[in-house]
Amino acid sequence: MQFSAAMKSLVESIVKPLAVYPDVVSIEMIETDGKLTCQLLVHREDAGKIIGRNGRIAKAIRKVMEASAPDMKVYLDIKKWEGTE
Repeated sequence: MQFSAAMKSLVESIVKPLAVYPDVVSIEMIETDGKLTCQLLVHREDAGKIIGRNGRIAKAIRKVMEASAPDMKVYLDIKKWEGTE
């Protein structure tokens, strides 16, 4: 559980500065046997910035997560928040 909290903090420190709406950013870490899934909820206008051109930013976030958890398979799930402002 401590590991997930540290990874959440790491992803948050990467994503929030990129977002125009950082207060909407929500991160949930799901850790199962040998697999770590990061469910990232961002404002619909921020989704493109977080994914990046050809997925470069998303790939970079995943690489940082993989480096921090070399013994786990890492997944990054980015969802758009469609709520009203």
